[in-house]
Amino acid sequence: MNAMTVIQFDMRRSPECPDSQEARYRACLDMVRWADENGITVAGFSEHHNTEDGFLSAPMMMAMAAAQATSNIRLSVSALLLPLHDPIRIAEDIAVLDMVSQGRFMAVAGLGYRECEYQSLGVDWKRRGRIMDEKIEVLLQAWRGEYFSHNDVPTILNPVPARPAQALLCIGGNSAAAARRAARYGLFFAPAIDDPELERVYNAACKEHDVSGGAVIFPNEPSLTLISDDPERDWARYGKFFLYDALAYGQWRHASRRAYAESFATDLAGLRAEGKYCFLSPEEAVARIQDKGSINLSPLCGGMPVEVAWNSLALFAKKVIPAL
Repeated sequence: MNAMTVIQFDMRRSPECPDSQEARYRACLDMVRWADENGITVAGFSEHHNTEDGFLSAPMMMAMAAAQATSNIRLSVSALLLPLHDPIRIAEDIAVLDMVSQGRFMAVAGLGYRECEYQSLGVDWKRRGRIMDEKIEVLLQAWRGEYFSHNDVPTILNPVPARPAQALLCIGGNSAAAARRAARYGLFFAPAIDDPELERVYNAACKEHDVSGGAVIFPNEPSLTLISDDPERDWARYGKFFLYDALAYGQWRHASRRAYAESFATDLAGLRAEGKYCFLSPEEAVARIQDKGSINLSPLCGGMPVEVAWNSLALFAKKVIPAL
């Protein structure tokens, strides 16, 4: 299977979800094991804090648990809201993740777009861009494994990652500033939206900073997808979980946020027509992968029942993978 197949988890849970959070977290790790056994390319974990619906707030811990439970699948935290974290702690965690996963982990660093997260964690929202830069610089210095001054204290990281910084961290975002930031630090750029202008800005900045080998990783119009043997039936029964997810994200909308997956639908009919959330038949999923080269499986999206999620993955393994 040569397609880019992603299985994504954010653990957001609608009030109508029939499963406990404990059951969902256990199911999540079981699904990552399934993904590893079935040749899925990447397992991704998202991050938000101070939420009412249980959005995943400890993605690094989930990535570590996944690393221990798998052998082949790549692991990603996207986005890691770096300004909200102590950079030495993150440098240490990524170093250990790199070794435990044998080079299968990468973080996509992002600013985030919810001021209340910054407030609850005591970080200055107005300085978020500068704080991001400062913490990237600490990570890069720490991973060199040499003494440097941090908080006026000689500081060294030991152990250091087995792989270089470019294999451990890339920069997310949807702005020219994010593109230039990635180039300035010699890191790959992973925008949340397919925008050729961002690629132009990034490439120009790479040239300005004499960075070679940079790359832009576009999402390629992802849809949050479950596989169904009867999409009409499942839209009627379970579309409410997709709609909850879309509306919950909509409440967080920020003027600076642009992401392909962001929905502007207000009802189920609009959500279906928009195409950013999908129940696909196995045949439709095969066609989507052949057209786009990728698929984003989101089995627990919005609090989707665990049973429905497993049915989706079973169909993918039985009818989609063999067709590829």
